[in-house]
Amino acid sequence: MRMSSCSAAAAVAGLLLGARAQAQEAGLAKPNLVLRQLVEAMPRDASQEVRILTATFKPGDRTVRHSHRFPVTVYVLEGAFTLELKGQPAVVVKAGEAYVEPPHVEMVGYNRSAVEPTKVVIFYVSGRDTPFLDPLH
Repeated sequence: MRMSSCSAAAAVAGLLLGARAQAQEAGLAKPNLVLRQLVEAMPRDASQEVRILTATFKPGDRTVRHSHRFPVTVYVLEGAFTLELKGQPAVVVKAGEAYVEPPHVEMVGYNRSAVEPTKVVIFYVSGRDTPFLDPLH
């Protein structure tokens, strides 16, 4: 039996609410909300592909100039990640913070530190076999 996206979302919300109530008991871990944001332009295919990637940026490293076809969420584990998005002020995402990169926007990501590495976890939901990024020149 297949579960619709709405049914799946309701089930997850129920589990999280149940987990929150149980987390009040001593010795149980409680999830912490890092980011809550409405996003547009998510894939609308009958099924979606979920990718979770990690990346380590040595001091001074950067990404290629690129865009994404769907929103990308970046969570910073260590250091700070600077995103320069075309036509917008630079965004600095620090360890413990998350940021949703908008689709169809030219961008470059940097580790601006001269000494500390930056480690990130990247969450990408797309249509099946959609490229993670589109390089731009």
